[in-house]
Amino acid sequence: MKTIYIAGPLYTEGDRFLLEKIDNICKQAGFNTYLPHRDGGLFIRCEESSRKFFINDLEKLDEISIIIVVLNGSDVDSGTSWEIGYSFSKNKIIIGYIEDSRIYEYNKQLNPMISNSLNKLVKNIEELKMVLMNSNIFTPNR
Repeated sequence: MKTIYIAGPLYTEGDRFLLEKIDNICKQAGFNTYLPHRDGGLFIRCEESSRKFFINDLEKLDEISIIIVVLNGSDVDSGTSWEIGYSFSKNKIIIGYIEDSRIYEYNKQLNPMISNSLNKLVKNIEELKMVLMNSNIFTPNR
């Protein structure tokens, strides 16, 4: 069974709630998941925690074949952007999730380095459910 890494901002309870909602959808579709704040813990601002957090996420990104990235916000979270670039370089399947009223023209407003790294972009939970149920998405298109 494939494992999906779920990436996005972790700073607020609302951020984590959305990631957990996506996690639930993935599990309903029959996937294992890695959710950084649940499975690796939250980052604490100290040097030791920083290195441990980084290494743990790096190892998990190497193990998975699919990553879902939350792209909400006026600009994509810097950690999420790094995870996208790393995943792209490793030829992982990258599904972007964006449901943000500030973003209305995805192809024009997302940074081209982000938008061109995605295998698929979904705009709500229902669309994500459909994509996860369709095994065709899991063939890299690059």
